[in-house]
Amino acid sequence: MRWLGLFVGLVAAAALYIRLAPSDPARWHVALEFNEDKDFKNGVQRVVDIGPDGLARLDVLIGRAPLAGSVDEGHATYVVRTPVWGFPDYVTAQQVGDRLKIYSRARFGRSDLGVNRDRVEGWLSALKTG
Repeated sequence: MRWLGLFVGLVAAAALYIRLAPSDPARWHVALEFNEDKDFKNGVQRVVDIGPDGLARLDVLIGRAPLAGSVDEGHATYVVRTPVWGFPDYVTAQQVGDRLKIYSRARFGRSDLGVNRDRVEGWLSALKTG
């Protein structure tokens, strides 16, 4: 029984760390230098021609204040959390003319199980139809 209590305590401590760990904007808010789509084990890069207001419309879909940058700057980074455990994913978006670049990646773990790809593809689908 003592081991079970220790295990539950460790899981709770890990969950709290995941939820409360500070985010360093200097680490996550980076210029997006890529020009093509790419998938990673823990993230995704996408480039789409969506129009000059793509970042503003994406900002509405994300629905939270950026960690760094802004729509007015044309470059913003957001913290978006997974529903159950609250794992933080970092989404950086940059508007370059009519082109929108998005880089979404997990902070913890070697794989995000496709969560970032699915989220970004959902946003892009909404942007294209709306």
